[in-house]
Amino acid sequence: MNAATRANMLQLMSDLTIEQLNEIPKGFNNNMIWNFAHVIITQQLLVYKMGGLPMHVSDEKVELFRKGSKPERFFDAAYFEELKVLSDSTYQQFKTDEKAGLFKEYNTYATSYGVTLNIPEDAIGFNNMHESMHLGYMIALKNVL
Repeated sequence: MNAATRANMLQLMSDLTIEQLNEIPKGFNNNMIWNFAHVIITQQLLVYKMGGLPMHVSDEKVELFRKGSKPERFFDAAYFEELKVLSDSTYQQFKTDEKAGLFKEYNTYATSYGVTLNIPEDAIGFNNMHESMHLGYMIALKNVL
Protein backbone atom coordinates (compact mmCIF):
# COMPACT_ATOMS: atom_id res chain seq x y z
CA MET A 1 0.00 0.00 0.00
CA ASN A 2 1.06 3.50 -0.70
CA ALA A 3 0.21 6.04 2.01
CA ALA A 4 0.70 8.90 -0.44
CA THR A 5 -2.25 7.85 -2.63
CA ARG A 6 -4.68 7.76 0.28
CA ALA A 7 -3.28 11.05 1.60
CA ASN A 8 -3.85 12.56 -1.83
CA MET A 9 -7.43 11.28 -1.78
CA LEU A 10 -8.02 12.90 1.60
CA GLN A 11 -6.49 16.16 0.43
CA LEU A 12 -8.65 16.11 -2.70
CA MET A 13 -11.79 15.70 -0.60
CA SER A 14 -10.81 18.13 2.18
CA ASP A 15 -12.64 21.18 0.83
CA LEU A 16 -15.82 19.39 -0.25
CA THR A 17 -19.10 19.28 1.64
CA ILE A 18 -20.64 15.98 2.65
CA GLU A 19 -23.27 16.60 -0.03
CA GLN A 20 -20.56 16.99 -2.68
CA LEU A 21 -18.81 13.84 -1.46
CA ASN A 22 -22.07 11.95 -1.99
CA GLU A 23 -23.00 13.54 -5.31
CA ILE A 24 -22.95 11.37 -8.42
CA PRO A 25 -22.42 13.78 -11.32
CA LYS A 26 -24.06 13.20 -14.69
CA GLY A 27 -22.00 10.72 -16.68
CA PHE A 28 -20.61 8.99 -13.56
CA ASN A 29 -21.90 5.95 -11.68
CA ASN A 30 -20.27 6.60 -8.31
CA ASN A 31 -19.07 9.38 -6.03
CA MET A 32 -16.08 10.50 -3.98
CA ILE A 33 -17.04 8.58 -0.83
CA TRP A 34 -17.65 5.36 -2.75
CA ASN A 35 -14.25 5.56 -4.47
CA PHE A 36 -12.47 6.23 -1.17
CA ALA A 37 -14.22 3.37 0.62
CA HIS A 38 -13.83 1.08 -2.39
CA VAL A 39 -10.02 1.24 -2.28
CA ILE A 40 -10.02 0.38 1.43
CA ILE A 41 -12.28 -2.62 0.86
CA THR A 42 -10.48 -3.80 -2.26
CA GLN A 43 -7.11 -3.77 -0.48
CA GLN A 44 -8.58 -5.97 2.24
CA LEU A 45 -10.09 -8.40 -0.26
CA LEU A 46 -7.05 -8.59 -2.55
CA VAL A 47 -4.30 -8.72 0.04
CA TYR A 48 -5.90 -10.27 3.11
CA LYS A 49 -8.83 -12.43 2.01
CA MET A 50 -7.09 -13.82 -1.08
CA GLY A 51 -4.01 -14.35 1.09
CA GLY A 52 -6.03 -16.48 3.50
CA LEU A 53 -5.85 -13.89 6.29
CA PRO A 54 -8.69 -12.26 8.24
CA MET A 55 -9.84 -8.89 6.95
CA HIS A 56 -9.98 -5.76 9.12
CA VAL A 57 -13.26 -4.44 7.71
CA SER A 58 -16.87 -5.37 8.32
CA ASP A 59 -18.89 -7.59 6.00
CA GLU A 60 -21.35 -4.70 5.66
CA LYS A 61 -18.65 -2.41 4.27
CA VAL A 62 -17.45 -5.13 1.92
CA GLU A 63 -20.96 -5.45 0.49
CA LEU A 64 -21.41 -1.67 0.20
CA PHE A 65 -18.11 -0.94 -1.55
CA ARG A 66 -16.83 -4.08 -3.30
CA LYS A 67 -16.33 -4.36 -7.05
CA GLY A 68 -19.68 -4.24 -8.80
CA SER A 69 -21.38 -2.20 -6.09
CA LYS A 70 -22.55 1.40 -6.45
CA PRO A 71 -23.55 4.13 -4.02
CA GLU A 72 -27.10 3.41 -2.93
CA ARG A 73 -27.49 5.75 0.03
CA PHE A 74 -26.26 9.00 1.52
CA PHE A 75 -23.24 8.64 3.82
CA ASP A 76 -23.18 11.30 6.53
CA ALA A 77 -20.18 13.14 7.96
CA ALA A 78 -19.83 10.66 10.85
CA TYR A 79 -19.62 7.76 8.39
CA PHE A 80 -17.02 9.65 6.35
CA GLU A 81 -14.96 10.20 9.52
CA GLU A 82 -15.22 6.46 10.22
CA LEU A 83 -13.88 5.76 6.72
CA LYS A 84 -10.94 8.11 7.30
CA VAL A 85 -10.06 6.26 10.50
CA LEU A 86 -10.45 2.92 8.71
CA SER A 87 -8.18 4.08 5.91
CA ASP A 88 -5.43 4.88 8.38
CA SER A 89 -5.93 1.81 10.57
CA THR A 90 -5.89 -0.61 7.63
CA TYR A 91 -2.74 1.03 6.29
CA GLN A 92 -1.02 0.81 9.69
CA GLN A 93 -2.15 -2.81 10.13
CA PHE A 94 -0.84 -3.68 6.67
CA LYS A 95 2.59 -2.20 7.48
CA THR A 96 2.69 -4.14 10.78
CA ASP A 97 1.64 -7.39 9.09
CA GLU A 98 4.08 -6.88 6.23
CA LYS A 99 6.95 -6.33 8.68
CA ALA A 100 5.88 -9.47 10.58
CA GLY A 101 6.03 -11.50 7.34
CA LEU A 102 2.37 -12.54 7.40
CA PHE A 103 1.88 -12.35 3.64
CA LYS A 104 3.09 -15.78 2.53
CA GLU A 105 0.20 -17.61 0.87
CA TYR A 106 -2.03 -16.50 -1.98
CA ASN A 107 -5.05 -17.89 -3.81
CA THR A 108 -4.57 -17.05 -7.47
CA TYR A 109 -6.99 -14.37 -8.62
CA ALA A 110 -7.70 -13.11 -12.13
CA THR A 111 -8.63 -9.42 -11.93
CA SER A 112 -11.17 -7.72 -14.18
CA TYR A 113 -8.22 -5.59 -15.34
CA GLY A 114 -6.78 -8.65 -17.08
CA VAL A 115 -3.98 -9.26 -14.57
CA THR A 116 -3.61 -12.56 -12.72
CA LEU A 117 -2.34 -12.30 -9.17
CA ASN A 118 -0.35 -15.34 -8.08
CA ILE A 119 1.60 -14.28 -5.00
CA PRO A 120 1.14 -11.67 -2.25
CA GLU A 121 3.57 -9.29 -3.94
CA ASP A 122 1.40 -9.35 -7.09
CA ALA A 123 -1.63 -8.37 -5.01
CA ILE A 124 0.21 -5.57 -3.22
CA GLY A 125 1.53 -4.15 -6.50
CA PHE A 126 -1.83 -4.42 -8.21
CA ASN A 127 -3.54 -2.80 -5.24
CA ASN A 128 -1.21 0.20 -5.51
CA MET A 129 -2.13 0.60 -9.18
CA HIS A 130 -5.82 0.18 -8.36
CA GLU A 131 -5.73 2.88 -5.68
CA SER A 132 -3.95 5.25 -8.06
CA MET A 133 -6.55 4.58 -10.75
CA HIS A 134 -9.34 5.47 -8.32
CA LEU A 135 -7.49 8.63 -7.33
CA GLY A 136 -7.69 9.54 -11.02
CA TYR A 137 -11.44 8.88 -11.00
CA MET A 138 -11.77 11.09 -7.95
CA ILE A 139 -9.88 13.90 -9.66
CA ALA A 140 -12.27 13.62 -12.60
CA LEU A 141 -15.26 13.68 -10.22
CA LYS A 142 -13.98 16.73 -8.41
CA ASN A 143 -13.50 18.57 -11.70
CA VAL A 144 -17.23 18.33 -12.40
CA LEU A 145 -18.54 18.99 -8.89
